[in-house]
Amino acid sequence: MQTELTVPVEELTPRQIVAELDKYIVGQAKAKRAVAIALRNRYRRQKLPPELRDEVMPKNILMIGPTGVGKTEIARRLAALVRAPFIKVEATKFTEVGYVGRDVDSMVRDLVNVSVRMVEQEKMEEVRERAEARAVERLVELMLRPRRRRSRQTVPPPLEILRQALGMEQPEEPEEAEEGAETDRRRLKRALTEQIRAGLRDDETVEIEVEEPVIPFLQVFSPQGIEEMGMDTDTFANPFLPHSRSRRVVTVKEAREILTQQEARKLIDRSSVIREAVQRAEQTGIIFLDEIDKIAGARSQYGPDVSREGVQRDLLPIIEGSTVITKYGPVRTDHILFIAAGAFHMSKPSDLIPELQGRLPIRVELEPLTAADFVRILKEPRNALTKQYQQLLAAEGVELEFTDEAIEEIARIAYEVNMRTENIGARRLHTVMEKLMEDISYEAPEHAGERIVIDVDYVRAKLSDIVKDVDLSRYIL
Repeated sequence: MQTELTVPVEELTPRQIVAELDKYIVGQAKAKRAVAIALRNRYRRQKLPPELRDEVMPKNILMIGPTGVGKTEIARRLAALVRAPFIKVEATKFTEVGYVGRDVDSMVRDLVNVSVRMVEQEKMEEVRERAEARAVERLVELMLRPRRRRSRQTVPPPLEILRQALGMEQPEEPEEAEEGAETDRRRLKRALTEQIRAGLRDDETVEIEVEEPVIPFLQVFSPQGIEEMGMDTDTFANPFLPHSRSRRVVTVKEAREILTQQEARKLIDRSSVIREAVQRAEQTGIIFLDEIDKIAGARSQYGPDVSREGVQRDLLPIIEGSTVITKYGPVRTDHILFIAAGAFHMSKPSDLIPELQGRLPIRVELEPLTAADFVRILKEPRNALTKQYQQLLAAEGVELEFTDEAIEEIARIAYEVNMRTENIGARRLHTVMEKLMEDISYEAPEHAGERIVIDVDYVRAKLSDIVKDVDLSRYIL
């Protein structure tokens, strides 16, 4: 997520956080205020004395609202805004301990994996300049290295041709030839280095050696789940993991990026990456627990509902604060922010067990979207669907324009289809827009350089049958 902030993200006020969320999400002011306050409280907590800091627990949030109104998007944009480790999980994927399926601890392990990748990428970006310099040095050596023919006879680099290209004189005496060759090699290395950095040799090919870890396949069933059986494959520097070497012929541009990644991994301290990643997951991690209403409801003695209450009881210690063992070490969940969400059509928040309700103290009810909201969604956000289609067709050289009346008609039709079938919120706009743009997208390469205006008549011609035919509209998800 790209933002234009004038203050550090950790010092954003709740009002500024809401303003940033407004750039991508329409409406839902109550939910935005709730998450903004929760995020600001994290910053306030860091300012407290250490003895008091551990006593301040995060105020977990329960979002209540129909699908497609922005629950997931609010949580995802919030995490992207502050560059916090974030994962989304569905409560329906978990089962009570003793049943086949994923255990609730796996979401904490997934969060730590995300955090490790984030920190590793940040550390690699910090050393990228040094890594690129070392990668270019390796590339120069590879390009100057004598090549081998199929008969395995060594063929020296054509120094005579290189001398001519660089305007060098041919030495006559053997000693002069040897000294001249060494001088030519140094000059050639400098010239090659400048050319590679300038991108002048990007399209040439070079043979490089790629080192990849060999992942042993182990299938083990255990209470901790199969995901914990995986070895640490995020690093190529694991001395306990066997590696395979293969040679690949790639372009200089590709080789430069591959070698830069290899050199960057060598320059960063893996142990410090893991320590920082675990600390970041514990202190700033966000877990979005969706479909929590699906594990709420009356008890059942048989069928798929048998472990619903058991899943809630397994979730309770994670949200309350416990230690989860991961391949990176123990991780505390005390200060991870949990944002639970559900439509609660068939159940109520009070159907959750009382202990779990108490761990989700902030409740926010999101409003269903209206036709006017759909109009704003199509026009205002930075990633609005109309803007996306305009950019996609601009890549084909087609200028696309939507009239205001057309956008209002699209919104009206989407809203009406929602009312007559299942209400899936703003997701309806995606399929309605795809149906509207089907012919234009198909024929776009044939209309390069043209300008296409979508007006209200075109919208009605393409979408009116959907509204008229209820059975047909049911097929549009």
